[in-house]
Amino acid sequence: MTVTEASKEHPHLTPLTLWIMTIATGLVVANIYYNQPLLADIAHTFGITDKKAQQLSLFTQIGYACGLLFIVPLADMVKRKQLILLDFILVIFALLISALAPSILVLTIAGFLLGLSSIIPQLLIPMAAHLAKPHERGKKLGFVMSGLLIGILLSRTLSGFIGQHFGWRSMYYIATGLMAAMWLMIFFFLPEVEPDYKGNYKKLMTSLIHLIKTQPKLRMASFRGALCFAGFSAFWTTLVFLLKQPQFNEGSAAAGAFGLVGAFGALAAGLMGRLSDKMNPYKLSGYTLLLVLISYVIFYFSSSSIAGLIIGVIVLDMGVQATHISNQSIIFALIPEARNRLNTVYMVSYFVGGASGTFLASLLWNNYGWTGVCAIGGGLALIALAAHFINYKANVRD
Repeated sequence: MTVTEASKEHPHLTPLTLWIMTIATGLVVANIYYNQPLLADIAHTFGITDKKAQQLSLFTQIGYACGLLFIVPLADMVKRKQLILLDFILVIFALLISALAPSILVLTIAGFLLGLSSIIPQLLIPMAAHLAKPHERGKKLGFVMSGLLIGILLSRTLSGFIGQHFGWRSMYYIATGLMAAMWLMIFFFLPEVEPDYKGNYKKLMTSLIHLIKTQPKLRMASFRGALCFAGFSAFWTTLVFLLKQPQFNEGSAAAGAFGLVGAFGALAAGLMGRLSDKMNPYKLSGYTLLLVLISYVIFYFSSSSIAGLIIGVIVLDMGVQATHISNQSIIFALIPEARNRLNTVYMVSYFVGGASGTFLASLLWNNYGWTGVCAIGGGLALIALAAHFINYKANVRD
């Protein structure tokens, strides 16, 4: 904590505040992933191809990356709670438009807006770090991050079930109600955090470039995270189409149920994340990247096996989420007073990777099927591992 930070009075992170932030983080991030188990149903509704439907997931992730880049840095300039409440209004609007969408074009535009506005978790996580006592900061961040990871994974389970039994539009109506309830919780119970940055928006954005140029560990973590999330997104975007094939003949509910399986992997990843306090997180990342690569070997041999896919999902989610936690441990230790902007650079790279993985998977699925998806996922993990070990000596020393 800096002298300036210590001299300022700010609210403490109470258990109620922590729970609200954690629940909000999980529910808001879920908005980005609800559509993935529903893509086949959406394609059927609008009479379009699977490839065209997959663009919804792609543009949602592109919107999220844009929100990370252009909105998240504002948390250093404006009141944090005020920004979050305004963002919630845009989230609710985008969800309503999605539920009512008369065409895939309108739904895709709404998906972009939904991604753009669903960056609230990336405002709440640094806020939790600010409000927490220094000796409890890692523990509190881990708690909020658990909400984020579980929200990502269980979103698919919920939307798959809702889509199967009540139709895909119902999921967006339910999400709208959840966001309205969270707006009220934030309004009444979340404390305000005053801004620290005194410059203008242009200088704030320019400082991101400076961070990229001067922080090699940030660049490496961003590259590693982008490749991991690209492979992660490639799998989850195409899983529903694999399960629709004759050897499985399953619907969106089955695809969503895999999110429940992945949640166990995320919990295990949380335990592995604690190892970053006991060993060099860069060293730990080598092991977690290896898990991602192994998962795609398992997937390749499981194109007709539910049991194999389940094992692969657990290994994949453990590897990707543990790598993510290790990456954030590395970047948050670099320049504490620039934590929001470091997180912006990292998370923009992360979700640009996710959008790229979705795009590549849609191309390879249509041309090469499940083999193509496994090839791109495994190939990306292999590249990440190679880059990681090439830079190993320079990064593990300290």
